[in-house]
Formats: sequence, C-alpha cells, structure tokens
Amino acid sequence: MSNPLTTHVLNTASGRPASGLQIRLERCLDGRFETLSEGVTNTDGRLAAPLIQPKDWGEGVYRIRFETGAYFKAKQQGCFYPYVEVVFEVTSPDEHHHVPLLLSPFGFSTYRGS
Repeated sequence: MSNPLTTHVLNTASGRPASGLQIRLERCLDGRFETLSEGVTNTDGRLAAPLIQPKDWGEGVYRIRFETGAYFKAKQQGCFYPYVEVVFEVTSPDEHHHVPLLLSPFGFSTYRGS
C-alpha cells in the first residue's frame, strides 16, 4: 500500500479547494494523542506528502486536526469553529482510508471516503 491515509478539504462556501490549511495527524497511545505528522494543503486542497508512511500505519484510533480558524483568518473571514478534530478508528489497516472535510465558516461535514 503506497498511501494508506489521505484527506481533501473543500471550502463549500466558495466551492473551491481549501489551500493553505494546516493539518496534523495524531494517534492515540495509552489514552493520549501523539503527533505523527503535519502538513499544509496545496491548491487542490490536498497534501503533497503522505500523512503517514505504511510502516507506521496500523489498527488504532487516530485524529486529524484541521486548523480552520487560521485558514479563515488568513482569508480575512470569521468562522465559528477555530479548529476541527476528526477522530476515527482503523480496524482494517490493509484498506485505504480517505477522510475528507467539507468546510464553511459556520459548519463542516466529514465522512469515510474511498
């Protein structure tokens, strides 16, 4: 498996990918989340580098933190959610996991994509 975890951020208010949004991946170990990697979305709302390498991927609970407040502030817009944290459980690490974020200044949605 080349890239076991991907994400994509779409600004639904503008209908455009959310570029320049900072993302952090964490894994829960012994009840605490530890940072695994960080990145910033490109002009397509995706990360240029993988969030995690296959050798570091496995069953467990993960969290992706999207720094939405800083993203909207850079656009000189207010927002209601200063950050969004998506917590998910991996039970089949051999499958690809896609965790997209649909974002607006006053709402968000996520789902397990393909």
